[in-house]
Amino acid sequence: MNNVKKKPCINTATAVSEGGLPSLEGLPLPDAIIFSEIFSKLELESLCSLACVSRGLRSIVSQALSTLPSLDLSAISLNGEILDRIIPKFRGVKSVTIDCLRLDDSSVIRILGPHIQELNLLKCASLSYNILSSIGKRCPNLRILVLELEGETSPEIFQKNLIEMLKGILCLESLSIKVRGTELAAYDLTCIDLFLPQTLKLLELQPVNEQDAILFIKVLGDGKNNPGHLVNFAMPSNLGRTCFTLLRLSLVLNVMSDELIISIATSLPFLVELDLEDRPSTEPKLPRDLTNTGLQSLGLIQHLTSLSIARSRLNYPASFKRVNDLGLMLLSESCRGLESVKLGGFSTVTDAGFSSILCSCYNLKKFEVRNAPLMSDLAFHDIIGAVSPLTDLRILSCNLITSEAVAELAASTTLEVLATYGCRSIANPCLGYISCLGTLTTLNLGGADITDNGLAVLGKGDLPIERLTLRGCVRVTDRGIFSLLNGGEKIKKTLSSLDIGHMPGISDRELICFNDSIFVIARVSRLDFWNYCRTVHSVAYDGLELAALLWLLQGIIAESSAQRDHG
Repeated sequence: MNNVKKKPCINTATAVSEGGLPSLEGLPLPDAIIFSEIFSKLELESLCSLACVSRGLRSIVSQALSTLPSLDLSAISLNGEILDRIIPKFRGVKSVTIDCLRLDDSSVIRILGPHIQELNLLKCASLSYNILSSIGKRCPNLRILVLELEGETSPEIFQKNLIEMLKGILCLESLSIKVRGTELAAYDLTCIDLFLPQTLKLLELQPVNEQDAILFIKVLGDGKNNPGHLVNFAMPSNLGRTCFTLLRLSLVLNVMSDELIISIATSLPFLVELDLEDRPSTEPKLPRDLTNTGLQSLGLIQHLTSLSIARSRLNYPASFKRVNDLGLMLLSESCRGLESVKLGGFSTVTDAGFSSILCSCYNLKKFEVRNAPLMSDLAFHDIIGAVSPLTDLRILSCNLITSEAVAELAASTTLEVLATYGCRSIANPCLGYISCLGTLTTLNLGGADITDNGLAVLGKGDLPIERLTLRGCVRVTDRGIFSLLNGGEKIKKTLSSLDIGHMPGISDRELICFNDSIFVIARVSRLDFWNYCRTVHSVAYDGLELAALLWLLQGIIAESSAQRDHG
């Protein structure tokens, strides 16, 4: 018996020729199929998990990394030394997202090249503005660019490098620039008006001065763009010869006015998405404020499907005091094709104004209202009959909203996202209504007046909830969390993100129970306890996950290098 040779498995992968993939003995498929049909379709996290299984899998994962089309390391703040070791493995990457907080110019420059089509550089506090001109020189095929920059002491150098960058990326379709910690007047992002590529479809700028923005938009509307420059966008035949490539516009301004809105509506009539936010530092005064007239002018944008207008309280507790119910009614009548609406800071609008949006926009799928002190449950009366396709509803910091508003939603068969964060009159009855929503995957009850008994009801519901936020629900204790996770089978299988921050009733003992319940902790990939219980082991789950990912990457790279050295 000992002399009998074992027959190899018929389908076992065999060694390939020199320079090919390493053999994976014992696997039932040929290496080429495993690589092309399985490994090439996996994400970075899945590949790194497979690399832990065996040396053979680690080698083939190393090969697969070079074929990944995208690399997202935004969740890890890498230093230059580690990044320099990782990047060479991703030779085929076309999309890169990097946290640049600990990087310098030289490390980022090593990422750049003609193969990059999408570049997202986040938290660029350590980078100089020279990186902008480097992008223009090294990435001529760039299609999407996102920059989060830090304000320095030389806005002139910033503008010079920004313009140099734009001159080199003539195929750009999406541009997002955010400059933080700056004086608004010093960093005039509208200086780019004459240098924007003709292919541009999406533009996001922050911060922008309102008067500068008006001039900037008028320049864009002076016929600079024409239909011949449109890419993958079918224009109706009756629109004539003059139109614009810009389909999506997002601005963060110092103040929002009728003149600004009217300029956008008349100069960019083919916009599909419009996102405007202002952050006034004082109480706005006419004529530099938004009124019903400005909202009504949005009806000139006939193709508008997504609209977001919000007034932030970041610098001053201001609101849109000159817009009332009539303004929203005029908007709803002239923009019936809206699919997504976000309204923030409309302090004088009542239920009549908000319900007009819900009832008139026949294809509305997403609706968000923030800081609306006069909005009550009546705004949602008979909402399901009027707005059947609604999938995403967010009512935030609206003090008059109670559980009865959610009762109107109980019959919905399409709602997937529900958020009532900051609505402190939401109580236990709300959870009974929510348990009827069989399509709900995301639920945010932050700050609600719910108790353990309410969570027990939610746990027994047949809900496919994947993300649940209970942050600030101070009356919930360990017993409530236990009831939630053990009341039914459905939530155990679907929950992937649980936020229980700022909840003094949750103890370390319950967190230990999470770890003991393997079926829960295996699926709860994020336990967010910001500023609370930082010493508890569960808090580090995300950090451990990311550290393991980085460790695996370094291990794969080191082993590949060793194989080459010994080969």
